[in-house]
Amino acid sequence: MANLISFHDVAKHKCKNDCWILIHGKVYDISSFIDEHPGGDNVLLAVTGKDASTDFDDVNHSNEAKETMKKYCIGDVDKSTVPVTAKYIPPWEKESTAETTKEETGNKMLVYLIPLLILGVAFFLRFYNNKLADKLKD
Repeated sequence: MANLISFHDVAKHKCKNDCWILIHGKVYDISSFIDEHPGGDNVLLAVTGKDASTDFDDVNHSNEAKETMKKYCIGDVDKSTVPVTAKYIPPWEKESTAETTKEETGNKMLVYLIPLLILGVAFFLRFYNNKLADKLKD
């Protein structure tokens, strides 16, 4: 059975000489590897104290790098101790509710109605001003 490590314990090891990281539920003690990391030690130190899975996947590590990781694995994280973080959802991917849709439709209509209203008032005033000028001439 694998060694079960709490997230709190992982987060305690966050300095260059004592560095643990969490990737895909596995805990890695990379203290002896940190100076050899091709991306530099700052990259690794930046992901301590959190789940570094997304950061790891974003780099698209080679199969060789993934094999090398195995020798630094010291156990599995106790998933019940990992804090839940809200996943970022870009505004264009959020589901819109009926209320939001009505509000957005109203806002879009105002964008067009206000300039039209101003234009209508301007034409009315110009027309009224011309009629008034014509009456004064007579």
